[in-house]
Amino acid sequence: MKITGAVLEEMGRSRPFASSRPITISELELDPPGPGELLVRIEAAGLCHSDLSVIDGNRPRPMPMLLGHEAAGIVESTGSGVTDIEPGQRVVMAFLPRCGQCEHCLTDGRLPCIPGTNANNAGRLLTGGERLSRAGEPVFHHLGVSGFATHAVVDRRSVVPVDDDIPPAVAAVLGCAVLTGGGAVINAGKPQESEAVTVVGLGGVGMAALITAVSLGKGQVIGIDALPEKLVRAKELGASAVYTPEEAAAAGIRTPIVIEAAGHPRAFETAVALTAIGGRTITVGLPAPGAMSAISPLVLTAEARTITGSYLGSAVPSRDIPIFAQLWRDGVLPVEALISSTVKLDEINAAMDALAEGRAVRQVIIFDPGH
Repeated sequence: MKITGAVLEEMGRSRPFASSRPITISELELDPPGPGELLVRIEAAGLCHSDLSVIDGNRPRPMPMLLGHEAAGIVESTGSGVTDIEPGQRVVMAFLPRCGQCEHCLTDGRLPCIPGTNANNAGRLLTGGERLSRAGEPVFHHLGVSGFATHAVVDRRSVVPVDDDIPPAVAAVLGCAVLTGGGAVINAGKPQESEAVTVVGLGGVGMAALITAVSLGKGQVIGIDALPEKLVRAKELGASAVYTPEEAAAAGIRTPIVIEAAGHPRAFETAVALTAIGGRTITVGLPAPGAMSAISPLVLTAEARTITGSYLGSAVPSRDIPIFAQLWRDGVLPVEALISSTVKLDEINAAMDALAEGRAVRQVIIFDPGH
């Protein structure tokens, strides 16, 4: 079938992207779903730094690639062997599929699936190969999803069904921002009663971590960001206190759990500095591959502290997305508050500029159901 999607033609073009236009809106051919796959009509897709890191070349991927990994939509048809999802079901995309059989899949979310990671790096589906083409040439998949399009064919293990009461935009954001940020709090941080949580970097993932920590009601939740408008928003969303990094250092802020969600080496250093004796620094940000931070190993030893990397919030999507959906349903996790604006597919280059400049928390593309 013919679909319309946002294809990254070349990595590393200069900003502003609105001028250099690395992404084109193209008509593509989409193969029907094979065994163990689904055809999904995309309803909503969020713009994330993981998309941006491919555009700017920090995460090299095969080109051309149809971007988008945070998405939700309606199943239109299924391939053979799919027996637990019916057409008409709303699903959330999970950008790291889990085969369920490799040694990493046995770590309860701590380590990423080996075949899933390999497929993502190659721009292919977990079941192998590509389902996208343009003018007879293959177009690669982004993280098994390629959600910046009217339709997608995905592996069954790349989706989690949700009930119809979860709106499309909320469902989309559950699959990356909330799963990554909220999962880092619940699965890696594991706050106990009265334990305070600090979140460094209040983009989509960081703000999701913040509202998740607030929803647990364990202890104080502190937001750290260099942009005053993000601090204001964090306070509106329930943060006990907010600071710029400089203010936090001057105030002597130190908490048992610190989530680093900015993906920048200086933010990582800030997070380590704000971690209390015996505390846990959880890093979920994805800096450039060559980025380096300077910290004192002596502090880790003398203060009995730990640093933990958390990819995709150390989550098992099939287990955790329903948990976050229920928290939203219960009215304690205001996921819609993360959505700073909605954009059209053909505005994607300018929207990526806004993301790169820190002017957006979560921008979401809303697709016309008539496509």
